[in-house]
Amino acid sequence: MARQSIIAGTLLALAALAWGGPAHAERVSLADRVSALEQQQAAQTGAAGQANVELLNRLTQLQSEVQALRGQVEQLQNDNAALREGSDNRYKDLDGRLQRVETTPAAAPPLSSAPSPRAPPLSAVPSSRPPPPSSTPGLVNRMPPGTSAPPVAAGDERAAYDSAFASLRAGDYVASARGFKAYLDAFPGGALAPNALYWLGESYYVTQNYPIALQSFDTLLQRFPDSGKAPDALLKRGFSQIELGQSGPGQQTLNRVISDYPGSDAARLAAGKLRNLQIQSH
Repeated sequence: MARQSIIAGTLLALAALAWGGPAHAERVSLADRVSALEQQQAAQTGAAGQANVELLNRLTQLQSEVQALRGQVEQLQNDNAALREGSDNRYKDLDGRLQRVETTPAAAPPLSSAPSPRAPPLSAVPSSRPPPPSSTPGLVNRMPPGTSAPPVAAGDERAAYDSAFASLRAGDYVASARGFKAYLDAFPGGALAPNALYWLGESYYVTQNYPIALQSFDTLLQRFPDSGKAPDALLKRGFSQIELGQSGPGQQTLNRVISDYPGSDAARLAAGKLRNLQIQSH
C-alpha cells in the first residue's frame, strides 16, 4: 500500500511538471516581449524628444538670424535716406547760391585782352566717383578721359565766364567745369578768376568729385585770399574734407570760417554743419 502511494505521488508530481512547464515558459517569453517593447518605446521617445529639442534650437537660431537681418535692412534704409538727404542738401545749397546774381566785384581790375600770367594747372578730369542719385536725371559727373577745356580767345574774358556760368545754372556740370577750366587757362589772373575757381569747385562738389573740388577751393584761397569768394571757398573746403572722411580737419576748417568771417552766411552754414555733426555723433 505504501509503495502504491509513493508511486501515485510521483506520477502526480510528474504530471504537474508536464502541465506547468509550457505555461511558465510562455509567461517568461511574454514578459521578455513586454520588456523589449517598453525599451523600444523608451528609445523612440528619447529620440523624438532629442529631435524636438534640436528643432526648437534651430527655430530659435533662425529667429535670431531674421532679427539680425531686419536690423541690417533698417540700417541700410537709414544710410540710404541719409545719402539722399545729403545729396539733396548739396543741390539745394548750390541752387540757393545760384539765385544770387553773379556780378564782377567792384574792386576788380578792368578786363584786359592781354594774356595773364599762367597759373598752376588744375586737373581737367574729375575723379571716377559714382554719379549722384537718380533724383537728378541726366547728370554726368566727369569729363571723358583726355578731353581738355575748349580754348578761349583773348579778349573774350567776360563771354567765357558767362558761358560757363550759364551751363552751371542749367545744371550741365560737365560743361560748366570745362568752361570755367577754359576761362582759368586763358585768364588765370582775370578779374573773375576767383569766381571761376569757386564755381569750378562747386561743379565738382555737386557731382561728388570731392578731391578735385577741394583742390579748386584751395587754389582760390591760396591765390585770392582777400576775394569775396574766400568765405564760401573756405566753407566748401571744410565740407569737402568731411565728405572725404577727414572729419577732424573738416571741423577745424568750419570753426575757422566762424572765427574769420563772423556774421557771414558762410559762418552761419558752418555753425549749422557743426551742430549736425555733433548730433550725429551722439
